[in-house]
Amino acid sequence: MTAAAKQAFVPLPECLAKMAPKSSPELDYSTNSNYSAFKVQQTALDFELKFDEKILDGSVTYQLSANSATDKIMLDLTTVVVSKVLVNHQPAAYKIVSENLANNLGKALVIPATIAANDHLEVTIFFKATKDSTALQFLDKSLTDGKKHPYLFSQSEPIHARAIYPCFDTPSVKSPFAVRVKSPYKTLVSCLIDEEKQAAETDPTIYHFVQPVPIPSYLFAIVSGDITSSRIGPRSLVYTEPVGIERCANEFKHEVVEKFLNVLENLVFDYEWKNYDFVIAPMAFPYGGMENPQLTLANSTVVSGDSENIDVIAHELAHSYAGNLVTNASWEHFWLNEGWTVYLERRILAGIHGEPYRHFSAIIGWKDLEESLERMDDKFTKMIQNLKDGSDPDDAFSTVPYEKGFNFLFHLENVVGGYENFDPFIKHYFTTFRKQSLDSYQFIEALRAFYYNYDYELYLKLLEVDYETWLLKTGLPPQPKFDTSMVDVCFSLSKRWYSMILKANEAGEQLSASHLAKVFNDNDVASYSSNQLVVFLDNLLTLHKEHNILDSVNGRTALQFISQYSRIVKNNNAEVKFRVYRLLLVGRESSIYSECADWLGTVGRMKFVRPGYILLNECDRELAVATFRKFEKSYHPICVAMVKKDIDLE
Repeated sequence: MTAAAKQAFVPLPECLAKMAPKSSPELDYSTNSNYSAFKVQQTALDFELKFDEKILDGSVTYQLSANSATDKIMLDLTTVVVSKVLVNHQPAAYKIVSENLANNLGKALVIPATIAANDHLEVTIFFKATKDSTALQFLDKSLTDGKKHPYLFSQSEPIHARAIYPCFDTPSVKSPFAVRVKSPYKTLVSCLIDEEKQAAETDPTIYHFVQPVPIPSYLFAIVSGDITSSRIGPRSLVYTEPVGIERCANEFKHEVVEKFLNVLENLVFDYEWKNYDFVIAPMAFPYGGMENPQLTLANSTVVSGDSENIDVIAHELAHSYAGNLVTNASWEHFWLNEGWTVYLERRILAGIHGEPYRHFSAIIGWKDLEESLERMDDKFTKMIQNLKDGSDPDDAFSTVPYEKGFNFLFHLENVVGGYENFDPFIKHYFTTFRKQSLDSYQFIEALRAFYYNYDYELYLKLLEVDYETWLLKTGLPPQPKFDTSMVDVCFSLSKRWYSMILKANEAGEQLSASHLAKVFNDNDVASYSSNQLVVFLDNLLTLHKEHNILDSVNGRTALQFISQYSRIVKNNNAEVKFRVYRLLLVGRESSIYSECADWLGTVGRMKFVRPGYILLNECDRELAVATFRKFEKSYHPICVAMVKKDIDLE
C-alpha cells in the first residue's frame, strides 16, 4: 500500500484518548515528593548498619538540577528519623509534614529553598532508619538458616524505599547511585563493587559500590549477614548462607542462568548490567523474587530440589529489561513492568524447553489469575489501576498485572501474526524507552506507530483490538487459545477421578481405600513434572468448585485423592505442597489443619502465606489467629500487614 493510500495515524483508541494526560508519562500519585521539579543527577548513600539496635544510620546526598522554579524540595519518608539537612553544604531548615497527605503514603520532608530553573543543588540529609521500617528486616540469628549471625535484607517495592531513606520514591525518577556501607558482616547492594575505592579501603568492615545505570528508588536493595557465594555461570553468582550454598549451587547447575541470558539477548539486545547475581534469602523474604539489579533476592522456596521453581530466576532476569531498564512511570501502570516480564520469562522457557512449555506455563498462570480474581476487590482487577485517591499500591498488587499483562501481549503477538512480526517490535520498544519510565498511553502509541511504518496492514488489525476490555475493564480478559498438549494428560487424570466419584455418588456407595488402590496408583503420575502435579491438583479444585466433589458422600474424598500418590504426599516442592494443603482445607479435612498451620511457619512467601491463612481462617479461625501470632515476628512487615487485612486482625 502506498503512503498516499494510508489513513492518518491514530495514536490512541478513543477509550484511552479521553483519559490520557496532556503529556506523558502520567504523574505518579503514590508519592508525596515534588519530583517533577527536579532531575536527579546522582544519589549517594553512606550509612552504617547497627545490628544490636536494628538501625540503619547515615546520610543521603542528591545532586539535583531544577527543571523549573520552586520554593521547596519535597521528599518521601515514613518511619525515617531526620537529624540534619544541608543544602550546598550549608545547614538548612526543614519540616516533616503529614497533614493533607494520604495516610497510606507516609509523610513528606519539606526543605524550603528559593530555586530557579536550571539551578544545581547538592542536598544532604542525615537520618536513621529504625527497626519499625517496613522496608528493612533485621533477623535475629535464631531466624536464619545457619543460626550463627544476624541478617538484614531490604524490600522496597512498591513504595517502601521511603522507609529506608528520604527520597523521591517514584519509579518516574531514575539516577545513578554511589553507596558506602559500614557493617560487621558481608554486605551486598544492588550495585557493582566500586573496584577502585574497595581496593584503596583499609577498613574490612566498609564496602563501596557504584550503579552507573540510572535506577529508581524501589530498586535499591541491601543484604548483610553470614553470606557466601558459588559461581554458577560466567556472569552469575548465587549467594546464600554457608549452610545452604551447596544445595543452591546444585539447583542452578549446567549454567542454566547463562542460557536464560542468551535467549534474552537474542530476543532484545545485549545485557546492560554486566553481571546477574542473586541471593537466596532466608524464608522471611515475602516474594518469590525481587529484581534488584546485580542483587535479585529470591525466596528459599525457589530451591525445591527438582529445579522446577527456577523459572522465578528467569522472571527476575527478564526484569533486567522490563522494569529495570524500561520502567512503569507509576504503579497505576504496573502491568508494563510485570506483563512484559512474564512475557519475556515465557519466551525464555520456550527457548529452553520448546513452545508447548510456554503455553503450559501460561495455562498455570491463567489458573492463578482465576483464583486471584475470586477473592480480590473488583476495582483492582483492571490492568490500568486508579490510585489517584491515595490507595496503597501494596493493596493493588496481585496476579492481575502479571497475567492480564502477559495475556494482552500474547494477544497482540497473535494479532500481528506471531513471532516473526512481533519480535521486531520487542527490540524497538526496549530500545526506544531504554533507561526511561513510561505509561500505558505511551506504550499503545509506540505500538501503533511502529506497525504504521512497519506494516500498515498489521496497524489496521491493531486498530480493531478491544483496548477497553483489556486495559480498563474489571474481571477476566478474553482467554487466548493455548496449546494444551502438556496439560491434557493432567486434565484426563483428574476427570477419571471425577467420573468415578460421580458414579459412586449416584449409586450411594462408599469408596474404600482398597478399591481406590486398584484403580489409581503412582504409575498415573510417574512421568509428571512437579508443575504437571500442580496442574492436576489445580484441576481437582476446579472440578470441586463446578461439581462439589469434595463434599460428596465419601466424606474424606480430598485426602483420598492425595494418599494414592506418594509422589505428591512426599513432594517438598512448595508449589505442590501448597496445592495439597489448599485442596485438603477446601475439603475440610480437619486432620491436617495443624500440619498446615505448622507449614505456614516455614514459608514467608506471600504467594503461599496469604491464601494459606485465608483458607485456615475459614476452617478454624482460632487456629489461624494463634498460628499467625506464633510466627508473626518471622514474617516480613509487608507480609504481616497484608495477612492482618486478609483475616481481619486490623
